[in-house]
Amino acid sequence: MDLFLANFANWDSLVTVWPLLMQGLGVTLQIVAVCLPLAAASGLLVGIAYSLSGPGLRRAIVVMIDLLRSFPALVLLVLIYYSLPALQIRISGFGAVVLALVINNTGYFGEIFRAGLVSIDKGQSEAAYALGFGRIRSMIWIILPQAARRVAAPLASNALELVKMTSIASIVAMPELLRSARVAQELTYNPTPLTAVAVIFFVLLWPFSRWVSVLERRAIIARG
Repeated sequence: MDLFLANFANWDSLVTVWPLLMQGLGVTLQIVAVCLPLAAASGLLVGIAYSLSGPGLRRAIVVMIDLLRSFPALVLLVLIYYSLPALQIRISGFGAVVLALVINNTGYFGEIFRAGLVSIDKGQSEAAYALGFGRIRSMIWIILPQAARRVAAPLASNALELVKMTSIASIVAMPELLRSARVAQELTYNPTPLTAVAVIFFVLLWPFSRWVSVLERRAIIARG
């Protein structure tokens, strides 16, 4: 037990590198703060475009969603960060991470919103038209609020996954939480910083995970 504590729960090592870990946490939160609203907004636009378009464009949107979800975010990040300079396009590590995560999660959020909007009975739209609502107004005020309630659980779950995916930023040497922990491990010759990262992620994400579970249970009860 003493050997385990000395290697994975060394208080002296943790105190030494704590400021570095907090700096990494700050970068991780910055990535989430930028990527999450952008990915959700772009996914929403994809879902709305699907709902308002004709059969041909709908097929193209489905293909696009499938393509975006087929590429792992890590592969997209490597391609963006290392390939774009060959085309004389310079992008920072932060920009590459944001672009990769937004592109990847646009596919997931887009599919969630698409499914939610399609699930609303067409009678809702017809009733809105009868009341004088146009297609856009009926989408915004009638269809979208109902769809959002139906897909709240998968939206929250995907947001949770996006937060965990921020660790890919370490691939391009972004000083996010995992990268900072690895640097701290090299400085202290002790894996305690990695243990600290696991605890930090658990403390931050566990309440959110419980909230997602509540939303999922409510969705099951509503369907029943």
